[in-house]
Amino acid sequence: MYLIAPSILSADFSRLGDAVALAEQGQADMIHVDVMDGHFVPSITFGEKLVSDLHEKTSLPLNVHLMVDNPEKLIPAFLEAGADWLSFHLEVTAHAHRLLQLIRQTGRKAGLAINPATPIDLLSQVLEELDYVIIMAVNPGWGGQKFIPATRNKIRSLSRLIADRKLPVLIAVDGGIKVDNLATLFEFGMNIAICGSSVYAAEDPVATIKKMKTIASEFNQRIAAKE
Repeated sequence: MYLIAPSILSADFSRLGDAVALAEQGQADMIHVDVMDGHFVPSITFGEKLVSDLHEKTSLPLNVHLMVDNPEKLIPAFLEAGADWLSFHLEVTAHAHRLLQLIRQTGRKAGLAINPATPIDLLSQVLEELDYVIIMAVNPGWGGQKFIPATRNKIRSLSRLIADRKLPVLIAVDGGIKVDNLATLFEFGMNIAICGSSVYAAEDPVATIKKMKTIASEFNQRIAAKE
């Protein structure tokens, strides 16, 4: 499964409804929403009210990424608001297993995000509880950063670990993803491309998403042919 997830972090905050509409026109697979608290990362972005409003506005799944210090307190509110996919950072809690179970008990997709310096080995004990992992390919906190090259090996290593255990866990990558490197990252094992500035800073965001979708479709067709 290869999916495109535009991130509204890089959109004009005064026109978020328009940003979602552009993603729909480009036939994106989901909307990525970065929630930042000003503590775990320097910026402050969105709350559960935005997720609730987007949930009413779009039929696209909402992939909510909690970049916060206290996911334990916020997860219930974002589940109630309508997050379809919900992730938090492994670095901020000693209770990842319990929180993942809490999310999955509601029928939503549960994910963990890891920063560039966090080794994938730390995911080993909770991998069976995951629907997806977000590998940060930039240091979290703001959009428009360059892709960290070492992320490629991280994606490949996690992909092998998942395959060895025969698990249906998807790998999302966040940061520095563009049309030019999309196919390469799919080859390394990425399943979900979280694309921010490469979409919303583009001259034609809809055309950019459609180009990305074409690449993703080619990889999906390869999988279908093998089956």
